Amino acid sequence: ISGVDLAFSCFLSFGDLKEGDVVRHDGKRSDGYLEHIFKHAAKELFGVDVKEITYKALKNKDFQEVTLEKDGETVLRFAAAYGFRNIQNMVLKLKKGKFLYHFVEVLACPGGCLNGKGQAQSEDGKPDRALLAQMEEVYTAIPVRLPETNLQVQRMYQDWLEGVDSQKVQDTLHTTYSAVNQGTSSLDIKW
Repeated sequence: ISGVDLAFSCFLSFGDLKEGDVVRHDGKRSDGYLEHIFKHAAKELFGVDVKEITYKALKNKDFQEVTLEKDGETVLRFAAAYGFRNIQNMVLKLKKGKFLYHFVEVLACPGGCLNGKGQAQSEDGKPDRALLAQMEEVYTAIPVRLPETNLQVQRMYQDWLEGVDSQKVQDTLHTTYSAVNQGTSSLDIKW
């Protein structure tokens, strides 16, 4: 199952799952699949079994980078960009052709999902650090299960997607990108 395919696992219905059946993906927080996809890509593409990921903060704690080096060369470069300021900087670098990442996890909330506006805030609207720490602790206590070992994901691939290498998988879960001609439009966003 490819990293692109794994993202689809979040759309599964929970059916008859019980509270004890809840599992999470790799990673220290609920932010996304960057850590899992990085480990999966390292193993599948380069035969490297990454046990632990080290994040390197770049301009601030909400823009971090993860790299994989093999034979002295950086072969994978992932980034996590949280908050609109970091997303804006990322888009500017992309437009200038100075964006070197193979994968980027983008979240609108600075500090990630648990720090979002609908989450851990005190009555005055500021982040509640104690509640945030408690939520992260509860989240990390949930057992990790890789999406490719999840029986519901496997069943979905067999029953609905007609196998992991089927044309239906390609049509449903994969996309291609092509250059877009830049025209003038009132909908253009200037970063």
